[in-house]
This record gives sequence, structure tokens and C-alpha cells, in this order.
Amino acid sequence: MLGIIPTADAQQVAYDEGLDLVEVAPNERPPVCRIMDYGKFKYEQKKRLAKNSKQHHVQLKEIRVRPKTGDHDIDFKVKRARTFLQGRDKVKVNIIFRGRELAHKDRGMEILNSIIENLDDIAKVEKFPSMEGRNQMSAILAPRAS
Repeated sequence: MLGIIPTADAQQVAYDEGLDLVEVAPNERPPVCRIMDYGKFKYEQKKRLAKNSKQHHVQLKEIRVRPKTGDHDIDFKVKRARTFLQGRDKVKVNIIFRGRELAHKDRGMEILNSIIENLDDIAKVEKFPSMEGRNQMSAILAPRAS
């Protein structure tokens, strides 16, 4: 706060400090000016606007499991699906059957239901478990509205 000073003096003070003299309120009598780094001010203003305008685009992430996949591996996949759901993305859980595994569709359904049950606190089922084609069973989970 320098008070009321002539324009030439204010410009000299700004020049001495290596800053700019910026008119903040031109309609006031006397006009209000501020000594600042105008380039830095514009940069921060642009950065603030960009931060506020960012929107999340929902993606469909995929988790693939086989009927013979171990419990620890399934837990790891569930943890990964949880991070996707917390990031507001949808998750498609696929059980892939190969060869003789096709005879154990009930095991695939058990795995899928256990995954859905583990993620029930943060996800809702958008597409219930069903066979897609001959070799694949899948379900789609969406994040719960918080």
C-alpha cells in the first residue's frame, strides 16, 4: 500500500522492482493500480481455469480371470477393480473358458458372484453375469453414486 501517488512515480517504483504496474479498478477516482508480475498472474489465472474445467470421461476397464485362477490372484484383481471404480470408471469382469474349462461354467459363475460381492460396497451391477458367446462369461460394474 503506497497510497495515492502520481502515475510516473508508480511506474518508476514498478520498474525498479522489475514488476509491472497493472490497473485494477479503472473506474474508481483515483484509479487503483497494483504492482505485480503480470505474466505470472495471467499464467496462474489460466492454470486455475484449466483445473476447474477438467472433466472425467468414464472408461470401461476390463478384468480377465480364468476358472482355475487362484484366490490370491483374484483378490489382486478385485483390488485393481476397486481402484478403477474409485476413479469413477466402469469395470467389466470377464471369465474366460478354454478347452475343458467349459464344463465348469458353475465355477466361473461362483468366481463372478464372489467378485461382485467383494465390490458391493462401492459398485452396483450394471449388467448381470451372463455368457457372451461360447467361451466368455461377463458382468459390468459401475461405481455407486456417492
